[in-house]
Amino acid sequence: MLDPSSSEEETDEILEEERKVVAAPKVGGARVSPSRTSESSVGLQPSRSSNVRPSSPSPSVASEKEKEDLEKMQREEEERKKRLQLYVFVMRCIAYPFNAKQPTDMARRQQKISKQQLQTVKERFQSFLNGDTQIVADEAFINAVQSYYEVFLKSDRVSRMVQSGGCSAADSREVFKKHIEKRVRSLPEIDGLSKETVLSSWIAKFDTIYRGEEDPRKHQQRMTASAASELILSKDQLYEMFQGILGIKKFEHQLLYNACQLDNPDEQAAQIRRELDGRLQMADQIARGGKFPRFVSREMEAMYIEELKSSVNLLMANLESMPVSKGGEFKLQKLKRGHNTSIIDMGQEDENQLSKSDVVLSFTLEVVIMEVQGLKSLAPNRIVYCTMEVEGGQKLQTDQAEASKPTWGTQGDFTTTHPLPAVKVKLFTESTGVLALEDKELGRVVLHPTPNSPKQAELHKMTVSKGCPDSDLKIKLAVRMDKPQNMKHCGYLWAIGKNVWKRWKKRFFVLVQVSQYTFAMCSYREKKAEPVELLQLDGYTVDYTDPQPGLDGGRTFFNAVKEGDTVIFASDDEQDRILWVQAMYRATGQSHKPVPPTQVQKLNAKGGTAPQLDAPISQFYADRAQKHGMDEFISANPCSFDHASLFEMLQRLTLDHRLNDSYSCLGWFSPGQVFVLDEYCARNGVRGCHRHLCYLRDLLERAENGAMIDPTLLHYSFAFCASHVHGNRPDGIGTVSVDEKERFEGIKDRLRVLLENQITHFRYCFPFGRPEGALKATLSLLERVLMKDIVTPVPQEEVKNVIRKCLEQAALVNYQRLSEYAKVEGKKREMYEHPVFCLASQVMDLTIQNVGRLVTPAKKLEDTIRLAELVIEVLQQNEEHHAEAFAWWSDLMVEHAETFLSLYAVDMDAALEVQPPDSWDSFPLFQLLNDFLRVDYNLCNGKFHKHLQDLYAPLVVRYVDLMESSIAQSIHRGFERETWEPVNNGSGTSEDLFWKLDALQTFIRDLHWPEEEFGKHLETRLKLMSSDMIESCVKRTRAAFEAKLQRSSRTADFRVPQSICTMFNVMVDARAQSAKLCAMELGQERQYHSQIDNLIEETVKEMITLLVAKKPGMDVADSYVTFVRHSQDMLRDKVNEEMYIERLFDQWYTSTMNLLGTWLTDRMDLQLHVYQLKILIRIVKKKYRDFRLQGVLDSTLNSKMYDTVRNRLMLEEATASVREGGMQGISMKDSDTED
Repeated sequence: MLDPSSSEEETDEILEEERKVVAAPKVGGARVSPSRTSESSVGLQPSRSSNVRPSSPSPSVASEKEKEDLEKMQREEEERKKRLQLYVFVMRCIAYPFNAKQPTDMARRQQKISKQQLQTVKERFQSFLNGDTQIVADEAFINAVQSYYEVFLKSDRVSRMVQSGGCSAADSREVFKKHIEKRVRSLPEIDGLSKETVLSSWIAKFDTIYRGEEDPRKHQQRMTASAASELILSKDQLYEMFQGILGIKKFEHQLLYNACQLDNPDEQAAQIRRELDGRLQMADQIARGGKFPRFVSREMEAMYIEELKSSVNLLMANLESMPVSKGGEFKLQKLKRGHNTSIIDMGQEDENQLSKSDVVLSFTLEVVIMEVQGLKSLAPNRIVYCTMEVEGGQKLQTDQAEASKPTWGTQGDFTTTHPLPAVKVKLFTESTGVLALEDKELGRVVLHPTPNSPKQAELHKMTVSKGCPDSDLKIKLAVRMDKPQNMKHCGYLWAIGKNVWKRWKKRFFVLVQVSQYTFAMCSYREKKAEPVELLQLDGYTVDYTDPQPGLDGGRTFFNAVKEGDTVIFASDDEQDRILWVQAMYRATGQSHKPVPPTQVQKLNAKGGTAPQLDAPISQFYADRAQKHGMDEFISANPCSFDHASLFEMLQRLTLDHRLNDSYSCLGWFSPGQVFVLDEYCARNGVRGCHRHLCYLRDLLERAENGAMIDPTLLHYSFAFCASHVHGNRPDGIGTVSVDEKERFEGIKDRLRVLLENQITHFRYCFPFGRPEGALKATLSLLERVLMKDIVTPVPQEEVKNVIRKCLEQAALVNYQRLSEYAKVEGKKREMYEHPVFCLASQVMDLTIQNVGRLVTPAKKLEDTIRLAELVIEVLQQNEEHHAEAFAWWSDLMVEHAETFLSLYAVDMDAALEVQPPDSWDSFPLFQLLNDFLRVDYNLCNGKFHKHLQDLYAPLVVRYVDLMESSIAQSIHRGFERETWEPVNNGSGTSEDLFWKLDALQTFIRDLHWPEEEFGKHLETRLKLMSSDMIESCVKRTRAAFEAKLQRSSRTADFRVPQSICTMFNVMVDARAQSAKLCAMELGQERQYHSQIDNLIEETVKEMITLLVAKKPGMDVADSYVTFVRHSQDMLRDKVNEEMYIERLFDQWYTSTMNLLGTWLTDRMDLQLHVYQLKILIRIVKKKYRDFRLQGVLDSTLNSKMYDTVRNRLMLEEATASVREGGMQGISMKDSDTED
């Protein structure tokens, strides 16, 4: 920002602007106001003589529009003047603050998201979901982002939040973080990968998607810069901010800055002292005149005067505690308040009398020796050097130089307490003599510099030493003496007074600031640290005066006057007199502003426009400001203004500016704005209650118009006003005006209405729990607003009733909006899926509006299920984002949820009523709602949940009845038409039966019926039904088995058919299914399972017996062996149960051996025919071998009966072998190895 105090370019710019103002066109006889001109023709018209208003046109000519335009111009001009005056006060607060500082402990505000940024973020997430980015992600993360995109980013509540200015990037990130935490916690554990690692990885990917293609380093730099500006601002930044707030142009600021001398801390401190003195006088006037504001009690009038005076005394103490050396930059030190400066009594002057020792000055001198001229007598190679000293201090020496070139450029730094020090510089040459003890001095010069002395190097004639032939020695040097901060002006003046400086004499004077309120005019002698005499300026008035007769010396006069004392001063030129008078005017704090006689003459002459050449630069800027109509704003007495209304305007405009900046401030001012407002209130006596009442009113207006305002901020201001109005302020009882009390009551009522409305619309005012903690703070503030006074807590039941009423209304609001959203979404889906049908339906809507839209029951049910999903989503979001805020009122949130569900129940009941009888399409609705309700501790078996159960219990019973009848019929019809072709694990009928039974039980189980008794009844009934159905299946299969065997041939050609194996498989499957379908976990009711198991076991035994009994005749051994082998292969291949096969083969082998043993035993006395013997040997050998290969155990194979048969056949073989013909190679001996 351009430094407004000293710049040649600025002066040129100002002159250029003046020329433009002169050339400005006239409209209606008046100059166009600068506030309505473009930046290219910026200017300010004079406010008094040159600001001529347009003459009113005659009514017959002027139209109403012209009158309105004229009035509008006048209003705008008044507004402009008001803003300029306000800006002058604000500038002074910024230039020299002595009460407030920029707070460094305020919460950092985040950058808010605009509509355009939200759209950009949506597009970035859509690109990620479409796979258009390079970000690698797993399915779980993509699902999380998809859910976040659908639920949060596309939500109309987020759009409204962005519109209200309360949505920041941090809010988006926190919602996503909360959104994924539950998802990640539910994921299965992975070795070596913690859930925290997954969370941080997902957040990093989210940040990458959110940021898009932006360079993160640039983003970081931008954020850092903005964060710094959010924390603390320089003076130039504050000026620029309030130019924007008040609509002040840069040119106007520069004029005001220079004319007000804002870069001069002494002028600003003097301005403050004048203001405070004026406020004390104003308090006295109010006390004398009795013009008090209306207070709630008459006793407060005296207290009001005390308040005014104590506030001024506090400001005086603050000003006094400021360091005198305070420059133009902010120093954020805390204000020091000494024990003797808490209240300053301006009347007790004797106690504050200064002594000479109180005045302490410290000067820094820089002595730079450049060269010596006129050194001719020394040989060119002789060495010379200089020494320098400030009398009473240390001595410094330059480097050595040759006499032919005596130049140095050496600087020496000194400090002294003498306002008129003596600086000695000596020139030496090195002595060449052997016995010389010290160098030879060639010359010296003694200077007496002051802070006003020239700073550039000058030639000084040296006093030549004896014996030096060079009589014209000159030395070029510069002496710079810095002015300390507490020295306001210095120089030589003539003076005479009554008590001090009693002789008219020229003395060296220094105007010293001892403290903020204490200044002294001190006279000094050379080489003395303490003043000879001093005059304390408290109570004096300085002004220009005419030359005094009889006083010889001095050209221009001025004096300092006090009751009983006058001190006359005189200087040698006009400019010096003006500077002295200005410095003393600031020091005395007088209300009268001295005007130089040269300026008075110039104003009376109406002549030249250029200021006097001997006038100071401040006078030049003052003249320029007066020309541009700024003088009235600069010279206006701050005490004569209504600062309450001015501050009200300033605070309102500042709030507008703050809410429109790039931060999501929620109504909080920035630190720089807080600092300026605090300083303005303290400096101009704005009452704290008025400030907060105006703030509350402004915040309420914004909140009522949809802006996001932090309830904590409302709470702070409301608590301050409440404690003030009810007389319970922390700093004691203060005065309370009737106006403050009435305004507070009005704001209290408005605030209660706002808070109740926000709680009613909590889903939309605080979407997704954002801003964080705002809903909880709103509830806390409501409790505070309901209090009758500041100390008596409101009964909890009363608060509860208010919140209950709000939440009851909230349920209705939420459901109405949800229903509207569902309808809009449904129409969009129809348009997308069936555009032609949707167009037709819209035409039908327009055609038969009175009849209503024709909706099929199926469509109505579909809409109801979709609405149920949205209802559950709303309740889940309430629990996730708002339950913590309502923790104290959790029972009310349960009531709210039940009310919300009861509204949905009306639509649900209506949809279910129109469903056709014996339609089971509505069960998904029950499952959806029940799965949500049964896991919610508060809603499980609640009012809506019980209603849902009552609604669906008859449907479930009816469904089970019909399914039982249907399954029974399918068994009957299925076994009648059964072909016994293998299907999976059994036959077609058995597979259908077991699938239906399993599906029915799974369906009922998935209902998760919440009421225990009815749920147990359903389970018992289904188990019993399954047992009965499986029993019927087993019996029908056994009957079919027996019938199949009876129809089969009993010859050796018989083969075990595939259908027999399928029947065995049905038994196997029935046994497996019974364990699942008929098992009960409740005590004696396990009997269903055991009974069906026993039935299956017995039936399998009978079927095996029947199959074994089905043996062909013994006519041909090879045919029989072939039959056995084919039957074994068929059973092994087609029957699914190994145990049944083993049992069948064991029983088959045993029964065959028993049969052979019995046959041989019956013929014990008869000898077998050779043919019979050959057949039996072949059968026994082959059977033994085949059944051993099929896995029959040796203990079964080598039974007693086998031994008996084997021994008999071996005996018969021995007998037959001696007969004629023999056995022809057939024998029992090699039966184990024979193929």
